[in-house]
Amino acid sequence: MSAVYKDDQDDWLTVCLKYLLFVFNFLFWVGGAAVLGVGVWTLVEKSDYLSLLASSTFAVSAYILILAGGLVVVTGFLGCCAVIREQRSCLSLYFFCLLLIFLIELVAGVLAYVYYQRLSEELKQHLNQTMTENYAQPGKEAITLAVDKLQQDFKCCGSNNSHDWTVSVYISSNQAEGRVVPDSCCKTITPRCGKRDHPSNIYKVEGGCITKLEQFLADHLLVIGAVGIGVACLQICGMVFTCCLYRRIEMDPY
Repeated sequence: MSAVYKDDQDDWLTVCLKYLLFVFNFLFWVGGAAVLGVGVWTLVEKSDYLSLLASSTFAVSAYILILAGGLVVVTGFLGCCAVIREQRSCLSLYFFCLLLIFLIELVAGVLAYVYYQRLSEELKQHLNQTMTENYAQPGKEAITLAVDKLQQDFKCCGSNNSHDWTVSVYISSNQAEGRVVPDSCCKTITPRCGKRDHPSNIYKVEGGCITKLEQFLADHLLVIGAVGIGVACLQICGMVFTCCLYRRIEMDPY
């Protein structure tokens, strides 16, 4: 009688583990969709500003999340097949796929966190130089568009303030046609409106564009880090459930 009870208990534990893995796979797909969405959202939202950054760490973090999100979709199907077929080889493959994605997302989260720590210093060192030396210069069209979009989107003018433009290559050239700031500094853009830098005409934001861009990128980095590490921690549960089910099948292979 006790042997029958033990068999029933074993079967019940196996069924529970299978259902837990099914539930996990659903949460895994949702988490994967979130990871993929955050990666794409990050690239789309800040793609115009990539040329203003000195390093590619920000973009790399987003691309890693997109890679991880894509792998999650495939791995989710593999997980369902492994649970239904109850084959140890499938469960082993599923476990190692979870481990791989866990490591990828952890790397993305750590990269985002590390870059978050030095973001302010990088912007202070490079943004002003990039804007003043490359704006409206031949072959630097991407930077020119990024600066114009930055100043219009965040309603700012110059890296620290509008006076930064006085030493720029563009303003010092004949191409400026007497402008003291680019037209994108103007509250209402009209041809050659940058000739007048009065506060009624151009944006005079305390802290300049550095403060605005830093806050924007920092918010995105926090989301990247939180999603990457959060979903990676969720996968630990999946790996534990997978190991438990593997052991159950190994103990009762028939």
